[in-house]
Amino acid sequence: MRVLVAMSGGVDSSMAAALLRDAGHHVVGATLKLWGGASDSGCCSVADVEDARRVAQQLGLAHHVFNFTEDFEARVVGPYAAAHAAGRTPNPCIECNRHLKFDRLLDRAVRLGFDAVATGHHARVGGGAGRWELRRGVDAAKDQSYVLAVLGQAQLSRLLLPVGELTKAEVRARAAALGLRTAAKPDSQDVCFVARTGGRRAFLAPRIPLHPGRVVDAATGRPVGTVPAVELVTVGQRRGLGAADGVRRYAVSVDVASATVVAGTAADACADRVAFEAASLSWVDGPVAAGTEVLAQASAHGRPAAAVYESDGLRWAEPQRRVAPGQTVALYDGDRVLGAATAA
Repeated sequence: MRVLVAMSGGVDSSMAAALLRDAGHHVVGATLKLWGGASDSGCCSVADVEDARRVAQQLGLAHHVFNFTEDFEARVVGPYAAAHAAGRTPNPCIECNRHLKFDRLLDRAVRLGFDAVATGHHARVGGGAGRWELRRGVDAAKDQSYVLAVLGQAQLSRLLLPVGELTKAEVRARAAALGLRTAAKPDSQDVCFVARTGGRRAFLAPRIPLHPGRVVDAATGRPVGTVPAVELVTVGQRRGLGAADGVRRYAVSVDVASATVVAGTAADACADRVAFEAASLSWVDGPVAAGTEVLAQASAHGRPAAAVYESDGLRWAEPQRRVAPGQTVALYDGDRVLGAATAA
């Protein structure tokens, strides 16, 4: 089989390429040049491209660099900034997977005559009789099925995830045994284009107006503090709300138009239901019926919680921390991904 491996310059994608090579496939490495700005958090730096190239060389593989910077700006970075400007919490890694890795890259791979694309995600693809399943990776602590939950049958039919059957420790041990330069390389951060130095504020300030805001108490409506930029507050946030009275509060809602953050107690920060944006639902293998019991996960490192799927959202079995508008909610049956939707 001819396989194009997306090599990010990290240990997981390095081992994905090595495992497929050792299994006898014709493997070619490809690194995506996505972000042209400064980066010190992995995935997008010049050093990462060089690491991927050197690993491919160690493994005896051809290696290419595909420049998708315009698509990345249009599909990921622009919407990321626009979401913050609207007081929403974006999920850029999911959008990158949706539009870049499993749209642009997959399309290019097919046009170049490859049978499949592989990545280093810790998740598993399986199934039979022409139907494909997406499951959690063996290593629960490193599982990345959440960021792949928007994929469907067309993508899964051409996707290989070789490290999904391994723990992270096994991946590093095998990489070290092969002498790969990425064996001990630290994992990258979630948002590759936001530098650690300066953070979101430094990244967004040149792109969108940032406005100071007031914090009001959820119970009384009285002002209790301020925030330097309402666009940087996310629902559920506790730190940085500027409460002057020493009471611990959580962001319950964010209204950019009035530059107001409503903050309440831990109980206020929970809800028994989450609504989905219209037309945001995507299914791995067809929709489930309303009333189906599912497990739902609302962040990459969040814990799944029991819920009942409803046609326009889901109802938690027990109240859960509010899901920020714009965040993806992945739905599971055990370790099998059913689909995903965006919180309204």
